[in-house]
Amino acid sequence: MKGLDDARRLDAADPLRRFAADFALPEGVIYLDGNSLGAPPRRALDRLAQTANEEWRNGLIRSWNAAGWIDLPKRAGAKIARLIGADEDSVVVCDSVSVNLFKLAAALIARNPGAALCVDAAEFPTDQHVLEGVARMTGAPLLRLDDDDIPDHAVLVRSLAHYKSAEILDMAAMESVARKKRCDIIWDLSHAAGLVAVDMKGAGARFAVGCGYKFLNGGPGAPAFISVAREEAEQIIQPISGWMGHAAPFDFSSDYAPADGVQRFNAGTPPILSLSALDAALDVFDGLDLNLLETKARALGEFFLDCVDDLPLTPLPTPTRRGGHVCLRSDDGYAIMQALIARGVIGDFRAPDLMRFGFAPLYISFENVRRAAETLREVLSTQEWRRAEFGKRGKVT
Repeated sequence: MKGLDDARRLDAADPLRRFAADFALPEGVIYLDGNSLGAPPRRALDRLAQTANEEWRNGLIRSWNAAGWIDLPKRAGAKIARLIGADEDSVVVCDSVSVNLFKLAAALIARNPGAALCVDAAEFPTDQHVLEGVARMTGAPLLRLDDDDIPDHAVLVRSLAHYKSAEILDMAAMESVARKKRCDIIWDLSHAAGLVAVDMKGAGARFAVGCGYKFLNGGPGAPAFISVAREEAEQIIQPISGWMGHAAPFDFSSDYAPADGVQRFNAGTPPILSLSALDAALDVFDGLDLNLLETKARALGEFFLDCVDDLPLTPLPTPTRRGGHVCLRSDDGYAIMQALIARGVIGDFRAPDLMRFGFAPLYISFENVRRAAETLREVLSTQEWRRAEFGKRGKVT
């Protein structure tokens, strides 16, 4: 088992160690849930205060122009585009992952009569639920797949990094097969953006959605993003034709004329407070080599697994390429996780029996991981997780 000295040697050689100071975390907390809600960057908290106390309080409605609020979805989208290997004008920040997935799935089915909607049977539930709704609305068949085969003539939704196994798929290989089979893939980048070195353009990927509050650290409920390749954006019809997706929203025309490119995928008025926080959080990534993030995240996960390999817990099989979290299986996983959280080691639980530990590489150290593993060992050896309060389920797990 790795010791504290091993952890400190790895931290001393870590090229990302300086970034931890950019985040505001409570003293004594080891935060291993950045794969679900990222920790707050100090600059995002500062920007949120500025937006509320100066731009909103003093500028009032003038700030739509004076503070550039109206262009925030586009500006933040360009920052995300650089993180996912897309053209800067092919990404816009708006709405939620669920809404953006609906927009794309409905638009692609509309332009592909006879195509089926397809999703992995183990995909994140909201992706499956949205496709169920699109299928009911359009009459398109919905197929749940249990293998990695690319279907013919279909609209397929896949997460680049899986929310349980953390497996990272080969985007380029899947897109190559999809083109031959007339299959459009919508990539869910929620567990990949800000962690994985994504190259959408290089892989031939044309459509993607993703959230802003996991590894992008945009804050709770931060708006999501949608990416549509330039050559595709003008060819599909956005089904939620809201006024912010209009070519000239302040002409107040009764007839809808879509904006150019991905900007037509805007719909309602952008949420400026949360969008400002996300926009500032994205600046943490300026000039950063994303390969370093993925490499460190995997190393942190491997270090953790080595530290707990003698405990009576079962890790999920290690995929060929893994993202930023690992899962340990236990029938008592929920209570064990609550006992850990009470001790200041924060992860999360995914039904029915998975304790999930996320390793956000910008602010988690190897020493954090070593101490978290030791806390887990103590919780199990003392059996404190058996206390009644740790078995009471909250609404959010």
